[in-house]
Amino acid sequence: MDHSLHTRLNDAELNSEVLEGATIYGADDHKVGKVSHLHGFGATAQVIVDVGGFLGLGAKPVAVPIRDLEFMRDDKGDVHAVTTWTKDQLEKMPEHHH
Repeated sequence: MDHSLHTRLNDAELNSEVLEGATIYGADDHKVGKVSHLHGFGATAQVIVDVGGFLGLGAKPVAVPIRDLEFMRDDKGDVHAVTTWTKDQLEKMPEHHH
């Protein structure tokens, strides 16, 4: 997928209502997880990403700084993000506990 053609989200759109459920694409452009929820807001927010699992079962929640994710909309208006993290790196992160 050519993410360079997608519209980046502005700071006002970086909130739970817009981001929850967004697919995260890793360094190799493969899906690495989905946004579960956010902690905080703005540049210091932590995005809780569900990594691994199958069909939503067995996924591991990990906290990623929002600055490590670039959120955008594709030509259909669907929100997603790209990151330099790989799925393996995310799966090795400590599990986030609510």
